Amino acid sequence: MVEVRIRVNGVEEVLDVEPRVSLLDTLREHLGMTGTKKGCDQGACGACTVLADGERINSCLALAVQYDGRSITTIEGIDHPLQEAFVRHDGLQCGYCTPGQICSAIAMLDEHARGAPSAVTEPAATAAPELTGEEIRERMSGNLCRCGAYNGIAEAIAEVAAR
Repeated sequence: MVEVRIRVNGVEEVLDVEPRVSLLDTLREHLGMTGTKKGCDQGACGACTVLADGERINSCLALAVQYDGRSITTIEGIDHPLQEAFVRHDGLQCGYCTPGQICSAIAMLDEHARGAPSAVTEPAATAAPELTGEEIRERMSGNLCRCGAYNGIAEAIAEVAAR
């Protein structure tokens, strides 16, 4: 066992975990943070997306010991206009992917504001590109939705980005 100190949703946690335990399993099984979902457990679906020091990560691919001394934000620690926008734009159906979608969208909006390019960003762009539907879809492509609520998700993100 290894002692790991992580700040989860603003609360300092000290845990004894096996070095091979994922951050996802640590959040869910050791801390009861079940809002973060286990989808594929292979980093392909994005259901487990959380924020590590403000950056989005797939917590199923991260070992808890890697995040010793870092700050993790799960859906339980988020109060953001995106949550209401998802409801207004019908950006969820079953809701399973929604925590990961929201965490990813929050980080994506920050990445965009900082001018980080995506695969569809025009090469000549010197400032943050316009956040078009194509930009949003590319930047959110790591998060899957079985129900197909992609249009509502993109509309919710666009609404919040326009504010």
